[in-house]
Amino acid sequence: MIYRNFPLKRYNSFGLDYKADKFIIIKSVEEFVELVGQKKAPGFPYFILGGGSNVLFTSDYNGAIIHPEIAGIEMEKYDGESVLVSAGAGIEWDRLVEWSVDKGLYGLENLSHIPGSVGAAPVQNIGAYGKEACEVIDRVVAVNISNGLIRTFTNEECGFDYRDSVFKRELKNRYLIVKVFFRLSVNGDFNLNYGSLEREVDRLGGATLKNVRQAVINIRNSKLPNPGILGSAGSFFKNPVVDSCKAELLKNRFPEMPVYEVNAGFAKLSAGWLIERCGWKGKRHGDAGVHEKQALVIVNYGKATGRQIVELSENIKRSVLETFGIELESEVEIVGSI
Repeated sequence: MIYRNFPLKRYNSFGLDYKADKFIIIKSVEEFVELVGQKKAPGFPYFILGGGSNVLFTSDYNGAIIHPEIAGIEMEKYDGESVLVSAGAGIEWDRLVEWSVDKGLYGLENLSHIPGSVGAAPVQNIGAYGKEACEVIDRVVAVNISNGLIRTFTNEECGFDYRDSVFKRELKNRYLIVKVFFRLSVNGDFNLNYGSLEREVDRLGGATLKNVRQAVINIRNSKLPNPGILGSAGSFFKNPVVDSCKAELLKNRFPEMPVYEVNAGFAKLSAGWLIERCGWKGKRHGDAGVHEKQALVIVNYGKATGRQIVELSENIKRSVLETFGIELESEVEIVGSI
């Protein structure tokens, strides 16, 4: 279904009131393949938009936006130890997590309450509380936008990295993800070694799938704004990964700075801590501001424009670079003219 001059306010979690020249809703794989085959697929520019939870529009979109609403969650295969589960790209991510927990399947519980759609999860390689989507993604099915050919990407072919994948780099906007397969366990160990997760799980009565999920939801609700009330995209910046020597030098200067070892030779720093240390937490410039409870989150207090939010983010990046010599990278994708 193709709409023209389509309002995007409901399709971006910042709640920015921009429009797209064309808005194409895809309900099935066959529908999209047929669309491409009939040469009705959009010409350039075009942009694939999932739940809009990781996008910042800065202007009206002068092109076509492709929005998949492909549904369906299925148990595909059971081998005694794991279950292969498929989910349509248009399924709300947290609905899939809730479904897996209700079925007693391990692997997604730490990723509870993350906004967005299933189709966007491999693109961003979403992660939280010590887990990443790539750890449970078995394969990704996508349609080539230029010719309508269907391709299945193995986990390795997705090129996953920290908040990154091949779909954000060389294949960006070249494939429409239509279905994702997950390998979930029927028995599993919990990962509770991140922040206050273990304490919250204990408070709820101990480690069960439902308690871990609820603990993650409780912690996220205590730190992050409800995008239905206060527009945001969650974490605006990636946690920077630096070499261990640089991390050690910074730790000597700032002993209270949290440092997480990633692997031999590299460490991850807390972007939220760096931003807060620079004095940005709770700061507001007009209707664009930094959340009062979590410095990693930039919010729209009501009437901020996309450009104002970008300007605030650039000021934050400049401040962190000047103070720590660390260049922050945006996790949010900026779409439109600046």
